[in-house]
Amino acid sequence: MMFQNDDQFSIDRRTALQNIGLALLSASAFNSACGSRQSFADDQIPEFTDSRFQELKDLNGYFPFNPSESPEAWAKRAEYVRRQIMVAAGVWPKPENTEIKATLHGKVDRDDYTVEKVFFESSPGLFVTGNLYRPKGKQGPFPMILSPHGHFAEGRFYDSGEKRVQADIKAGAEKYEVGGRYPLQARCVQLARMGCMVFHYDMLGYADGFCLSYQLIHRFAKQRSEMSSEKNWGLFSAQAELRLINALGLQTLNSIRALDWVSSLAEVDKKRIGITGASGGGTQTFVLAAIDDRITAAFPAVMVSTAMQGGCTCENASYLRINTGNIEFAALLAPRPLGMSAANDWTKEIETKGLPELKQHFKMMGVPENVVGKYYPFPHNYNYVSRAMMYEFFNQHFKLGLTSPIIEPDFIPLTREELSVWDKKYPAPPSDEKSEIKILHALARNNADQIKQLTPSDRASLAKYRKIVGGAIDVMIGRPLPTADDLEAENISEEEKQGYRQYHTLIKNKQYGESTPALFFLPQDWNNKVVIWLHDQGKSGLLEKNGLPTAPIQRLIDAGTAVAGIDVLYQGDFNQKQPAPTEMPVVKNPREFAGFTLGYNHPIFSKQVHDILNVLSFAKHHESNPQSISLVGFGFSGVRAAAACAHSPNLINHLAVGPGDFRFAEITNIRDLRLWPGAVKYGDVNGLLSLCQPAALWIASNFTSVPKLVQATYRSADQLNKVEIFNKTANKEIAAVDWLLKD
Repeated sequence: MMFQNDDQFSIDRRTALQNIGLALLSASAFNSACGSRQSFADDQIPEFTDSRFQELKDLNGYFPFNPSESPEAWAKRAEYVRRQIMVAAGVWPKPENTEIKATLHGKVDRDDYTVEKVFFESSPGLFVTGNLYRPKGKQGPFPMILSPHGHFAEGRFYDSGEKRVQADIKAGAEKYEVGGRYPLQARCVQLARMGCMVFHYDMLGYADGFCLSYQLIHRFAKQRSEMSSEKNWGLFSAQAELRLINALGLQTLNSIRALDWVSSLAEVDKKRIGITGASGGGTQTFVLAAIDDRITAAFPAVMVSTAMQGGCTCENASYLRINTGNIEFAALLAPRPLGMSAANDWTKEIETKGLPELKQHFKMMGVPENVVGKYYPFPHNYNYVSRAMMYEFFNQHFKLGLTSPIIEPDFIPLTREELSVWDKKYPAPPSDEKSEIKILHALARNNADQIKQLTPSDRASLAKYRKIVGGAIDVMIGRPLPTADDLEAENISEEEKQGYRQYHTLIKNKQYGESTPALFFLPQDWNNKVVIWLHDQGKSGLLEKNGLPTAPIQRLIDAGTAVAGIDVLYQGDFNQKQPAPTEMPVVKNPREFAGFTLGYNHPIFSKQVHDILNVLSFAKHHESNPQSISLVGFGFSGVRAAAACAHSPNLINHLAVGPGDFRFAEITNIRDLRLWPGAVKYGDVNGLLSLCQPAALWIASNFTSVPKLVQATYRSADQLNKVEIFNKTANKEIAAVDWLLKD
């Protein structure tokens, strides 16, 4: 592809135009298999591959950990992964550490320890329930061990039964009958005898934690139409996803508040707070320890693995494990001590897959002695050999001073009545759908208030707002701006037109194996300015039926401005390769929970924003160095344009959008192709626009004033004069061109 002489287009200008352009699908285009017009004949459709056509990843994939080369590199990676976990769990920003009014009652006195019943609200209607074990005859302050129990039948009330314990003893998995029958109580009793306080608390749906039922939290399978409307929504609905309220997050909230509570107790040694749990309790162990450095040592049992990442709805959430996994979550403990046990389950390869990388990681962090892991050839459990390993781990790192080996002697198990926090004096809360709605909606209001309090009023508060809300959007989009080395262009065709040249090009992201079909218009007298025009019909939306540019595009070309449009995933040329779906593709899991898919794969909205970022980066890094890059989008394309600008506001000089009346809050179908978990929590469309400063902003809207949140961010930066509202009935696209050319 060569130009004939210097009087024609320069190679630099031609290539620059090849690097810019995109367009995005609208909701209406999503609803048909081929929602966008085709701009070229069949023989001109480019041959290309794209990794996004591949099978979706699920929880049974392979999740290796690649250690960083230096503590500095790890600090940057760790900050992002920690934030990713918190966003996914719905605890970004972290819940306010308000005073907890816990009720303690029903003390049981044993020879060398006591046990009390505990309950308190972590959020209105949502309860933390459990038992507090205290050592007797020892001087505090005491080490504290949090103990989430995991997927054991009836949770804290678990009794394996006489037949099972005899089989376990015979196999060598258990040593004593009492501890083998009551292994959850056994570890709490033994830790208390070792001089630790222990808070053994319920996973939701187990034992006393039934304010949300076991069937809902752990066995949810099918969407409930009666719990999926804009106003009447429950857990696992589209509305819950849009607010990042999920079972994993609710349990994580309870764990955070449990940590808040034990940290407030005068007799607790704040420098020695540990956590240990198995199975789903192991998931809570490494999740809490990863996001909260008040945990000073952790021992997750039978859960850390490069293989299956957790099969329960309570162990998954949208965004949680995209490009990461449980081994890396465990790595976030470093340099704090980490112990792990594995069993004859998905964790059985830990000593050869995962542990070597973690040892390398801890060595790089200067504490090679602070990580240990071992496989025991017994079924998935927290049996005697694993518990014995855990006792030695805390004995060493909390300097308890016990002589090894630590023996777990018999004890008198507590009855269900002695363990249960609810009784006639303290009746149990309701657990029906009505109470579910109250709990979730109260949490949603609290979260919304917390975000609202971040509304900036000056540059300092603007920086905090960008850190929290902008930080969440970064996770939701899930990718930094590509580097120049990541991208290349392949020309498909070029045509000489009157006053401009037109190109059909593929922009390729080599790092991720993506290809973006693009259409470029380069004027003969290019003014070194670029407009990327997004259209709900893709790049073909920039053309009339006769193949000529539409009036707004032609006007920009006539003014000397280069214009570009693209087909994002499921538009135009993509649809010739693979018909666009009519609903969100999901992994092969029969349970209708978005987290099983979106916990491992980007939402479609994010994937299409990736296309925009690829093109923006290609334009930015091109050697011709365009004077300005503007982004335009109307309809749903305007929403995606706002998201791209919110992600990279310093790259875009001007943003002109007309998102219409669309709001993410109107989505009620969990498989809606526009579903973007977290969008409502972080301000919906106006939240995206609020992050677009310092780009000059033009909004086509029915309103007469700039949205308050957008006003707040631009005013805080002393740039409110860069925002303009257009609410007239005249052609919005022509008005946007007028604004761009005027500037």
